[in-house]
Amino acid sequence: MCNSIVNGYLVLLLQYNRVWIPNSEEVWQSAEITKNYKPGDRVLHLLLEDGTELNYPVDPASLPPLRNPDILVGENDLTALSYLHEPAVLHNLKVRFVESKLIYTYSGIILVAMNPYKQLPIYGDAIIHAYSGQNMGDMDPHIFAVAEEAYKQMARNQSVIVSGESGAGKTVSARYAMRYFATVSKSNSNAHVEDKVLASNPITEAVGNAKTTRNDNSSRFGKYTEISFDQRHQITGANMRTYLLEKSRVVFQSENERNYHIFYQLCASSLEPEFKHLKLGHAEEFNYTRMGGSTIIEGVDDRADMKETQKTFTLLGLKEDFQRDIFKMLAAILHLGNVQITSVSDEKSSVRPEDKHLNVFCELLDLDNDRVAQWLCHRKIITTSETVIKPMTKLQALNARDALAKKIYSHLFDFIVERINKALHFSGKQHTFIGVLDIYGFETFDVNSFEQFCINYANEKLQQQFNLHVFKLEQEEYMKENIPWTLIDFYDNQPVIDLIEAKMGILELLDEECLFPQGTDENWLQKLYNNFINKNPFFQKPKMSNTSFIIQHFADKVEYKSEGFLEKNRDTVYEVLIDILKNSKFHLCADFFQDHPVSISPFKSSIKVQSARAVVKPPNKHFRTTVGSKFRSSLYLLMETLNATTPHYVRCIKPNDEKLAFEFDSKRVVQQLRACGVLETIRISAQSYPSRWTYIEFFSRYSILMMQHELSLSDKKEICKTVLKRLVQDSNQYQFGRTKIFFRAGQVAYLEKLRSDKLRQACIVIQKNVRSWCQRKKFLRIKQAAVVIQQYFRGQQAITATALKQTWAAIVIQKFCRGYLIRKLCQLIHVAAIKIQAYVRGFLARKKYQKMLKEHKAVILQKHARAWLARRRFQNIRRFVLNIQLSYRVQRLQKKLEDQVDDKNPFDIAIVSSVDVPIAVRLQNINQMKKHNTFSSGDRFLKRVFFLIPCRILEKNFQKEKQDYEKEIESLKGEIQALKEEKIKLQYQIQEENILQAGLKMEVGQLKNQAKVGGLFKLKGNIAFVSTVCDKHLVTLDFTDLKPRGVVVNMIPGLPAHILFMCVRYADYLNDGEMLKSFMSTATHGIKQVIKEHAEDFEMMSFWLSNTCHFLNCLKQYSGEEEFMKHNTPRQNMNCLKHFDLSEYRQILSDLAIRIYHQFITVMENNLQPMIVPGMLEHESLQGISGLKPTGFRKRSSSIDDTDTYTMTSILQQLSYFYSTMCQNGLDQELVKQAVKQLFFLIGAVTLNSLFLRKDMCSCRKGMQIRCDISYLEEWLKEKNLQSSSAKETLEPLCQAAWLLQVKKITDDDAKEISEHCTSLSVVQIVKILNSYTPIDDFEKRVSPSFVRKVQAMLNNREDTPQLMLDTKYLFQVTFPYTPSPHALEMIQIPSSFKLGFLTRV
Repeated sequence: MCNSIVNGYLVLLLQYNRVWIPNSEEVWQSAEITKNYKPGDRVLHLLLEDGTELNYPVDPASLPPLRNPDILVGENDLTALSYLHEPAVLHNLKVRFVESKLIYTYSGIILVAMNPYKQLPIYGDAIIHAYSGQNMGDMDPHIFAVAEEAYKQMARNQSVIVSGESGAGKTVSARYAMRYFATVSKSNSNAHVEDKVLASNPITEAVGNAKTTRNDNSSRFGKYTEISFDQRHQITGANMRTYLLEKSRVVFQSENERNYHIFYQLCASSLEPEFKHLKLGHAEEFNYTRMGGSTIIEGVDDRADMKETQKTFTLLGLKEDFQRDIFKMLAAILHLGNVQITSVSDEKSSVRPEDKHLNVFCELLDLDNDRVAQWLCHRKIITTSETVIKPMTKLQALNARDALAKKIYSHLFDFIVERINKALHFSGKQHTFIGVLDIYGFETFDVNSFEQFCINYANEKLQQQFNLHVFKLEQEEYMKENIPWTLIDFYDNQPVIDLIEAKMGILELLDEECLFPQGTDENWLQKLYNNFINKNPFFQKPKMSNTSFIIQHFADKVEYKSEGFLEKNRDTVYEVLIDILKNSKFHLCADFFQDHPVSISPFKSSIKVQSARAVVKPPNKHFRTTVGSKFRSSLYLLMETLNATTPHYVRCIKPNDEKLAFEFDSKRVVQQLRACGVLETIRISAQSYPSRWTYIEFFSRYSILMMQHELSLSDKKEICKTVLKRLVQDSNQYQFGRTKIFFRAGQVAYLEKLRSDKLRQACIVIQKNVRSWCQRKKFLRIKQAAVVIQQYFRGQQAITATALKQTWAAIVIQKFCRGYLIRKLCQLIHVAAIKIQAYVRGFLARKKYQKMLKEHKAVILQKHARAWLARRRFQNIRRFVLNIQLSYRVQRLQKKLEDQVDDKNPFDIAIVSSVDVPIAVRLQNINQMKKHNTFSSGDRFLKRVFFLIPCRILEKNFQKEKQDYEKEIESLKGEIQALKEEKIKLQYQIQEENILQAGLKMEVGQLKNQAKVGGLFKLKGNIAFVSTVCDKHLVTLDFTDLKPRGVVVNMIPGLPAHILFMCVRYADYLNDGEMLKSFMSTATHGIKQVIKEHAEDFEMMSFWLSNTCHFLNCLKQYSGEEEFMKHNTPRQNMNCLKHFDLSEYRQILSDLAIRIYHQFITVMENNLQPMIVPGMLEHESLQGISGLKPTGFRKRSSSIDDTDTYTMTSILQQLSYFYSTMCQNGLDQELVKQAVKQLFFLIGAVTLNSLFLRKDMCSCRKGMQIRCDISYLEEWLKEKNLQSSSAKETLEPLCQAAWLLQVKKITDDDAKEISEHCTSLSVVQIVKILNSYTPIDDFEKRVSPSFVRKVQAMLNNREDTPQLMLDTKYLFQVTFPYTPSPHALEMIQIPSSFKLGFLTRV
């Protein structure tokens, strides 16, 4: 303790600090120091908790241990305590168990489990899912946390070692661990492997558990269950090994104890038809079941348990024939115990052949009655020269009978275990395993025999393995943090193990003595005395006994009675009786006693393991048949397996011997803590640096102790180092790791004291200023009152008529003066306002005039420009038309002239018909002359006339035709324009038709080989809807490449749904039922396919949920039913279906929509759930108010810290993303509200469940943080206009929990207020929060147990479920509202890539 003084221990032995002193009743008692301790003082002045003053004598070299500050009491991990010693550990466990009703606590790598003797609602599937995937230390201590840690580390084989004394809850803890593995590794196979693994527990408990004075369901054997997993971490099978069955219980039970459960189950079911042949009766009728005087366990129905045992046998595939054989063997044992052996003389005994129970025994096992009766009372002695048959005394005969019963039951037990292992062996490939060891803890009774010796030997081996593992983990932690490693002195129990198992050790001497026929317990004990007394410090001889010996085990000294050691080690049954059973015609009985039976005890592991370190081999012996040697061999195999795995330790503690719920017996608990290695872990931790905080935790907690210039540094790590060096001068008291600061014991308490002092000083300053302000305010108020009083008093004396007149005149003058000034000011303001208004209105009018002027000018310019452009366009058109007409007519005239001249000479005819005959004659001459080219000069006139006459005729005709064509030109203009438009449309259709023809030719060629009966075609890509055959062309809707974002941005919401319905309408238009049926089935199948392939894609889920609902609404809207048609426009009613009723398909689509909605909610929940706990609980949303205190918990090396840090902003952003995506995809607003309500329920449920399982979160400040986060969610609802979605109501339980954390919890009125306000929380939940409430600072107080009882009493009348956790998988009922589409089908623009233009022309 001198070192502790040097390390600052003495500094804390000051007034008002508290210490622990020994106490005979409570082991340790708390006391407060009333006077500062000075070095060298021999007395410590203390004040006990009951008010007694005590002068406690102390040795300066061994001062009493200091008590931890209240802020550190109740920690989840005992190693996080600042002062690590026995009283601190005991007090922490007591506070957690009695006040907080928490049964689990960590002690480094150990989980300490206190038996509450009460059913607690902390083992449901919701709890399992809450712990699944969590890091150890993130949640409250729990057996599920240890199981999850083992499950996560399955890259290497794991072991969960559950130990403790009888009644501590080992069996239940092991059962819950196995249940956790079975639940989280649930596979989809039909083998039900997990159920079969769990079903093995009721069977082994029935044949291996019994009622003892300490426990109603005590395991009387050790069990190691290997649960095998494949590479997907799913259970593939299991294998069980058993150790040291308590066979003596079959034939003897102490007072108030029972035999194994299976016997009482058989007796309770004796009247059932299938058991009548066993000829059993009530348990009180048989010697082997009535010895303890207690055949009934309160609250246990043996008959119902028998049904459960049979059911589990059947579940494991062990059929009725097997069960019948097992029950026959068990009944035979009971009847054997009732065989009456009478004493004939002092040396002789006999059994009557007509003994009823003997006959039943022989009948059940098919044995010779006479031989059994003879050899139960005789034994055969074989010597080298002769064989002698010697009678036995009654006592010897009874022992022989009991030995036979024990032998039969032992073989039967091993056989049942073997068959269970066969039932649990499956063909799946084994990758890794997790072993669950349910083994007895260290035992010491008033009388300890061979069984306790073996049990304590096994615990010595387990403790050695535990010490080495703890030492290894400590070394790994130091190396990981780059801290110099110094060797730590820890207890090594190898000398005790050598004393038991080494050459010429206790076990070898015992086996050696068993070789001698005349060997006795006394001779063996004398050998022990001769070999070990005064030679081995761990072996002692009792002072008052010559029949016992003492071994100093790691936990305590144990005195063993040597009587019965040899007999129990030999475990002999006379050979003649064995031969009789071997020759039985009952095959099961005969198989048990064959010379070389099949290995019944399945000690061989199903998975090969390689030891992590060398294991000492058993000494070379000539015999292996003794119980000790068998146990030693199985223990070697167990240790080899454990050394090849990563162990996880669960230490079960029995809090009291009376089995009272939540009662804490300090003496019994300390005894078990010393025996199970918890205190050894504490001692090893205390020698090094037990408190380990991250730099962030240290900065957050002790920033109040930092100076301004230190806070100015940018690196928080450097800030922590600087502050710590200033606060703690001795650098040996801490070490700076890579991510953590390591403190020696007591340093955290010292820092807490500094922090408390600083806060106390700050409080004093605040109080000083507040009180000063209050007093000054009071003083000013009194002063003002005094002034008023003085004023009235003085005024009373000065009141006269003249003074009154003058005062009144002054008031009148003041009135008129003030009125004048105010009027002047008002007039000035009025004039200024009018002036300003005039300028402003003028400015605005001018600005408006300029704008109108500019617009007028622009209109005139536009008018002239448009007129000029129109005239120019018309002139161009007219000029073009006239040119075309002129050219055309000239060509016609030229052609006509040419035809008349060349062929029929029409010009002559025309001229003759139009001029005189002489001219015609002259023309003929001219023609002849023309032919002969003999014109004379005299004929020039005629030539001119010949040409002028036709020209005049042409001009006349031209003028006439011109008038005709001008009349027609107006009509041609309209026709030209119409033809142009038609030409453009035809060109577009021709181009589209060409593209369609080319695509269809290619597609038809590909699909011809895939065509099936009925015109069904294989889906193309993810979803290709083959709708119909139209105009001899295959029409295919392909939404494979349709991206939700592209559809949302570029098209109307629900476009695919509208197109699908237009296809339905087209089939209805053609009145083709087969086409419609084919299309609908293909469409629904295609939607299912795309949902299956994009099961984790939120946008795709949202997109198709919206379109499925739109499609369903379209089928309703255009169904022709009046209730839907009344919402349509007349134009929409024209598009209603004419030939088919699709109500059946509406139901199919509705079911599909529900399926998509559930998957849609699941995707959102999977994305949101990882953010909830970090964002709602762990993130500090209120700056400057920390809702957490650092625990210093040391996580396993395998625990991976999450790199993603989620905040409340992350949750809000995720919700906004969900909301915007749903709105963009056109999801109905009512569906959006239902989805948001579901998400808010998840947020509230997950947060509340985590709050229930995290004691460190249950504080007033954390309640403020939660309430702040809830307000952010409410603001988000308001911003999105979703107040009517009822989402806020789903957060009500969380709101009430936050309120409960903040409200005062002291008086009866507080309890009444809590009971009235917390209506959305169940009684279990309210009590859990109150019990888990954890103060953050010394200024807060814990909730007293009496207050919790008050609240509980007020809530007794409330009827609600006793369930603690909320069901996060709960889904509110979804309803799909009918919302008609506002879009007319004819106006929907279908993308050309779909090639569905014909749909709009229906």
